[in-house]
Amino acid sequence: MVLSVLFSLMVVHPLHADIGSITELEGSGRVVRDDAYAATLAFDIDSYDNVQTSNGRLGITFLDDSQVRLTEHSQLIIDEYIYDPDPSKSKMALQFASGTIRFVTSSLGKINKENINLSTPTANIAIRGTDFTCTVDELGRSLIILLPDAEGLSSGEILVSTATGTVVLNKPFQATSVSVFENSPSKPVILDLTLDLIDNMLIVTPPKEDPQFAQEVSTTSSSSFLDFNDLDIDYLNEDFLDAEDELEFTELDINYLDVNFLEDLLDVLDVLQVDEEEDKLKDVSGFTLVGTQIGQDADTQITTIVQGQTISLRRTVESSFRLDTGSDKSFTLIIIQDGVSHTIKVNGGGSSTIKVRQGS
Repeated sequence: MVLSVLFSLMVVHPLHADIGSITELEGSGRVVRDDAYAATLAFDIDSYDNVQTSNGRLGITFLDDSQVRLTEHSQLIIDEYIYDPDPSKSKMALQFASGTIRFVTSSLGKINKENINLSTPTANIAIRGTDFTCTVDELGRSLIILLPDAEGLSSGEILVSTATGTVVLNKPFQATSVSVFENSPSKPVILDLTLDLIDNMLIVTPPKEDPQFAQEVSTTSSSSFLDFNDLDIDYLNEDFLDAEDELEFTELDINYLDVNFLEDLLDVLDVLQVDEEEDKLKDVSGFTLVGTQIGQDADTQITTIVQGQTISLRRTVESSFRLDTGSDKSFTLIIIQDGVSHTIKVNGGGSSTIKVRQGS
């Protein structure tokens, strides 16, 4: 009878499976599971926890010594965490839902890298021993940056994948962005940034704050675990982009009072993506086209037909317009109708401009 009662108690009240704890805290944060709990130092973290920050930052150290750091207005969802003395049986699955989150994997290899699954709303991230940051804006766009090790060298390698492609980041401050999961990640570029600057990346529009969350008591730690300026190395000797790219954007171009810094970076990477698409187009057709696309463009309502060495640009909206020219010509075409203009550049635009006012 006594043994039966003890067994029953063990089944009804299983041991609490902590997988890590909050080791750094500055400002306010909370952990949501069966209820919302104010974040405190040494607060135990469990699988399936939803960790959020408001006007604060916090750091989590897991049982395998991996570390995650959340800046302001960030959200981390722990989908799964299994720790076993056998690294092949351990697992980690984390969602970087919003904000800026830094992930530092354990150098002890307590979890096989293939068993670590990291994701954002628009990308999956596979790691091979690394330190990186991931920033997700309110639209789900993701910016992933590989960080250097203590000597300023690559901290490892990460693979950023979507439904249509994968890119590899293996150089310090190399970055890629993803707008939607259905599109490939942007071409990797090297950013001319410091850890301080990355530390201060903000979401374009912080989410509306839960009043209860805003009233939670904040706790402050003086530790430097959350400070990204712990490396006294000057990384500003690199160009914002590597030698293969000419787009100018350095730290001098950044307004530190502008909370749209993340949006600025994403816009720069979007430009790079356009440049890459132009390069592919040139490889295939022998010319570049900006402002519309080959075939029928639903946005500009321009149809572009390539036949041999001839380009034909056509548009029929109330009236019809057609321009045929050689694919080796450079010019800018501006079509204006009802106060709306479309600017098309062929082979860089050149010095010639053709203006067409289309009407009924």
